[in-house]
Amino acid sequence: MQLSGFNNLKKALSFSFYDFVIAPSELEKLSYIEYINSRYSANEISELLQKIVHIIEAEVLHISKQDYEPYGASSMILLGDIKGSGVDMHLNKSHITAHTYPDFDNENGILSFRVDMELSTCGEITPLSSLNTIFDFFDTDIVTIDYNVRGFTRNYEGEHIYMDHTLNSIQEYINTDILKSFKTKDLILQNDNIWQLKLLRTDIKTNEYFSPNTTLGEEEKTTYMKLLNAEMLSIFNGWRTS
Repeated sequence: MQLSGFNNLKKALSFSFYDFVIAPSELEKLSYIEYINSRYSANEISELLQKIVHIIEAEVLHISKQDYEPYGASSMILLGDIKGSGVDMHLNKSHITAHTYPDFDNENGILSFRVDMELSTCGEITPLSSLNTIFDFFDTDIVTIDYNVRGFTRNYEGEHIYMDHTLNSIQEYINTDILKSFKTKDLILQNDNIWQLKLLRTDIKTNEYFSPNTTLGEEEKTTYMKLLNAEMLSIFNGWRTS
């Protein structure tokens, strides 16, 4: 597509990753919190964001990061011009952010951890190309991905262009080996340039949700797994729990 001048389209990608664990005892809960604070610290999150910046061939202008007490972290990176492109593609209004939201207050011992990330770019860059790297980084049971394209640019005839690439589903940008482990649900508003993809893990291995030192018997594990499945379905479908 031949455009006139700079591509003014804004492409916004946002996603939420949920990870679950079953921790009936206070000791197991504290162990999970320690793991989360280490695995998803502000430094670790910032390193992932910088990998994404590299994938979309942008440049880091500024990094801001913060760990919170007793848990949680945030990171934000402002993006600059594409390195070595020789093209004046100002991305100074572009950014990528990540915020973590632990939920450790479920009385049934079903703990969860959510990471929200937002990537906003303008120009020809497609942030969807970063999805496989993000899936590789996070242990995830539920994912919600939203993508929209806003604004307009013009072709050489002066006509408005509201979309500069073909997209049928966000799934097109995710490795098929990753998709095999999930149930998927697409929302596609093609004429409005809005796409949403929700994923729910179906490849569930019971022992992965319990501490290796758990003293629970198989019957107790089965009971907890039913509670876990109910929690996951509630979030995936947007149902309220009683």
